[in-house]
Amino acid sequence: MSVQTSTKSGAENLEALLKEYCKTRDIELRNLLVQKYLYIAEIIAKKFANRGIDYDDLYQVASLALIKALERYDINKGYKFSSFATPTIIGEIKNYFRDRSRIIRLPRKESEMLKKLEEARAYLSATLGRSPKPEELADYLDITTEKVLELMESNQKSNPFSLDYYIDEDNETDLSAVIGHEEKGYIDIENKDFVDSVMDKLNDVEKKIIYERFYNQRSQKDIAEEMGVSQMYVSRLERKILRKLKYMFKNSI
Repeated sequence: MSVQTSTKSGAENLEALLKEYCKTRDIELRNLLVQKYLYIAEIIAKKFANRGIDYDDLYQVASLALIKALERYDINKGYKFSSFATPTIIGEIKNYFRDRSRIIRLPRKESEMLKKLEEARAYLSATLGRSPKPEELADYLDITTEKVLELMESNQKSNPFSLDYYIDEDNETDLSAVIGHEEKGYIDIENKDFVDSVMDKLNDVEKKIIYERFYNQRSQKDIAEEMGVSQMYVSRLERKILRKLKYMFKNSI
């Protein structure tokens, strides 16, 4: 038997085991599958090693996340298990880093709002080409400016430094610039199946905006001029599409 045939046979066997587990939810079968897929947890744990937390701790978090992903996995959705498990494991490890880095433990609701604030800040910074103002963050999150300022203050108190903290006198280099970047090889095991499937559910205008913005890296202004509409229209439609994609993702897992 050739190596290629053997590999194919092994993949088909795993697929059969996954189908059986999704049907029976047998604990012994789950444990067997966990052993088969532990290599994913190992790879991702090594990716986050040497950042102030022992590899063994990261491996344990990744392994528990693998079990959680397997228990939530539904083979009938059409996604490969590796594509489904990878973002789950990465998310659990990032949450572990976030929890370990906090000096003051915040209520869950406030922690979730801080996470949304960080995501909004990153998105608006990329869109505007500068750091967003508190009122712009408030408008994007549909909350008051006062609430944004409260969240910023609580975040400063609960974390020693923000990733946006400048480490040079010229305010040109922030802390995030010296932290390790995502390895490009890991994009191969991201949820490509999901992206392909949801793009088919968008209309032509929505597809064009997503494609031009995130594949061709064009600005909202350029797209608006080409389409003969205002930049505000493109901005609002983009936000609507992203909310739509987020909703579709939540309902796919």
